[in-house]
Amino acid sequence: MTKTNLVTPAGWNKLDQELKYLWKVKRPQVTRAVSEAAALGDRSENAEYKEGKRELRSIDRRLQFLMKRLDGLQIVHYAPSQEGKVYFGAYVELENEQEEQATYRIVGPDEIDVANNHITIDSPMARALIGKQVDDEVIVKTPKGDRVWFVNNIFYKK
Repeated sequence: MTKTNLVTPAGWNKLDQELKYLWKVKRPQVTRAVSEAAALGDRSENAEYKEGKRELRSIDRRLQFLMKRLDGLQIVHYAPSQEGKVYFGAYVELENEQEEQATYRIVGPDEIDVANNHITIDSPMARALIGKQVDDEVIVKTPKGDRVWFVNNIFYKK
């Protein structure tokens, strides 16, 4: 399954801040540490040198990923026309037939945050919710069978 290239402004900023931190702060720190460790002599038995080089490779891989990912992302801004329906970026309050309640926010795959109930637009729940309105019934296909939810509230943080 391919990742959707959508992101909220806050999600894009978070990835951009990580990129800037790695490039301007973390990478120079590790590069200095590797240089200092290399100056100590024999690199074949120098644990600090080996660990520093490994960390530098890891940082470089993440930098490469972030630069490519940020370049390909499309930022989705809130629009007043979204009010009343579930679209990307929405917070949705739901209730099922057992009166269990849940609130989810629909975000891009780079912004998934299980602790805060941020779900990707590519998830079965989000796909079922897109375009729905308050009081709509939503049927979500899960591995354990279909689950029925009712939309109680939709809101956007501007």
